Amino acid sequence: MNVEPQLPRDYDSLRALVLEQRGELPKRLAQVAAYALDNPDEIAFGTAASIAASAGVQPSTLIRFAQHLGYDGFTSLQSVFRQRLRGRTLSYEERLTALRQGPHEGPESRTVLNGFVSASQKSLDAILHSMSDRLLEEAVSVLAKAETIYVLARRRSYPVASYMAYAFGKLKIRSQIIESAAGLDPEILSFATPRDAVVAVSFSPYATGTIDAARTLAEQGVPVVAITDSAFSPLAQTAKIWFEVAEADCAGFRSLSATMALAMTLTVAVAERRRDA
Repeated sequence: MNVEPQLPRDYDSLRALVLEQRGELPKRLAQVAAYALDNPDEIAFGTAASIAASAGVQPSTLIRFAQHLGYDGFTSLQSVFRQRLRGRTLSYEERLTALRQGPHEGPESRTVLNGFVSASQKSLDAILHSMSDRLLEEAVSVLAKAETIYVLARRRSYPVASYMAYAFGKLKIRSQIIESAAGLDPEILSFATPRDAVVAVSFSPYATGTIDAARTLAEQGVPVVAITDSAFSPLAQTAKIWFEVAEADCAGFRSLSATMALAMTLTVAVAERRRDA
């Protein structure tokens, strides 16, 4: 007796299935897949017409994509995105409300601490077990050979860039964080050459400035080492080497624990590689 394969009922399983099949998808379905993982909010809460228009396909392509994955229609697929993303699309006020309504162990501040520590532990465990030694070595090699390491991140990811620039300075490694109160980012980018390298960090919803600057640097022949959250991330498309980091969340607030651990690893490992050389 044939057993029907179990359809993904949570976002992580669905995402893994899409990534597994991405090489086999026809062009239009691959286009939908890339859009879906880059824009989960739109997939979760948009209409078929608005999603199709944004993805640059016909609404019927959304149905074919869902059926290709084994769902009976696009609505069934969309429900998986809705279940996963409701917490992540909350406003900050709604996130605070979610914290208040969650299970409490002791004082409210202790509950918040427990939630963030638990999320951080999940993130760190995930990156520890998923990290590729080969990929890490390749990234360190690229960065260690760079004359100048440019560091690029904005919005929620900005603390990562700030730390890396600070640590590189302390380790006497020439670096340049790409930010300018005077609006000189294009001029800063123009100095980068293929002898340099850039570390770019961005997560969905991706910072447009980060994506545009990383693309500009890649077009100049500068090797890009990216930290992002999806194989379909715009950063992954332009990067020479990219790391996929999935951060757990607490009531919709995502930590940067795994990302910061990876940033610290790259920074210190580059310093060690240069000292050995």
